[in-house]
Amino acid sequence: KIQTFKTMKVLIIQTAFLGDVILSLPLVQVLKEKKPDCSIDFMCIPKTSEILKGNPYINKVIIFDKHESAKGLSGFRNLVSEVKNNKYDVVISVQRYTRSSIISKLSGAEKRISYDNSSLPYLYTDKVLYSQKHEIERVLDLLKPLGIDISVIVKPELFPSEDDKREVAKIFNGLGIKNKSDLICIAPGSVWFTKRFPEEKFIELLNMMDKNDFKIALIGGRDDMKLCERIINKTTNNEVYSFAGKLSILQSAELIKNSSLLITNDSAPLHIANAVGTKVIAVFGSTTKDFGFYPIGVNDKIFEVNGLKCRPCSNHGKKSCPIHTFDCMNNIKVQDICKEIQVSKSSSY
Repeated sequence: KIQTFKTMKVLIIQTAFLGDVILSLPLVQVLKEKKPDCSIDFMCIPKTSEILKGNPYINKVIIFDKHESAKGLSGFRNLVSEVKNNKYDVVISVQRYTRSSIISKLSGAEKRISYDNSSLPYLYTDKVLYSQKHEIERVLDLLKPLGIDISVIVKPELFPSEDDKREVAKIFNGLGIKNKSDLICIAPGSVWFTKRFPEEKFIELLNMMDKNDFKIALIGGRDDMKLCERIINKTTNNEVYSFAGKLSILQSAELIKNSSLLITNDSAPLHIANAVGTKVIAVFGSTTKDFGFYPIGVNDKIFEVNGLKCRPCSNHGKKSCPIHTFDCMNNIKVQDICKEIQVSKSSSY
């Protein structure tokens, strides 16, 4: 049954990683397009809230700090109390874990939507099939109980501020970059070891690019700073610069937008590049595109090793290779990636 609300108030819950939040944004965009009078709040963790800054479709961001305010019973009660006091008509939980299900139920919302494989599924009024497709398509399926059926991939939208744009302009001026075709971004980090292209292979790639007319920006968070420093110290390429830990998420998005190419692991920068329309070269190790988190650009390229019986070993990644070979990454040829970079360079003119 599809209820109708005079002015629908909606809460979307996505408390996972940054890439997951980015891929949930089409849910906000389509819902606002189809029901422009609705009010949409978004629940996420502190680390991912920055990506939502300036988003005109979102009324309010509710922070779920799993490690601080919400880790104890009293903190969780305060969070639930805030949600309940907001009097939502609809709660859509993209996150499938127990706490999200409990928050949805205790919200008091008349309509509570999630996937059929969510934890405590009986707490939802509507359960949508969790199917094998791209995550954006999967997320948009959650609108079906509201009478909205979208069968295409909708590109996420990000909203860097004017200050973010000025910060990137300073970088261009400082490096003497005049055209985006002269800049490549590389995101070498990942939370998971088995998703990370080995740093020695990134160094080899940079050395092979030494004679090309590229300036290369290494990007990432504070956790990636040491990795990027090691890469710079070991490469013979003198046109590599690290901005890891120096830029906000939206500033990094603006930098990626103004580059010709992003080279990345299966991680959040991939989805940022897709959101801003920059070509992606993605390196997939322990994960595969079957999980639904692959790049969506028509010119994007995935490098992976097919035919390995051990792959995929996890849908998220692991802290080490379970069989101690790491063939899924070690068998990817740097020369092949370098050839694709040249293709990208040629097509950018």
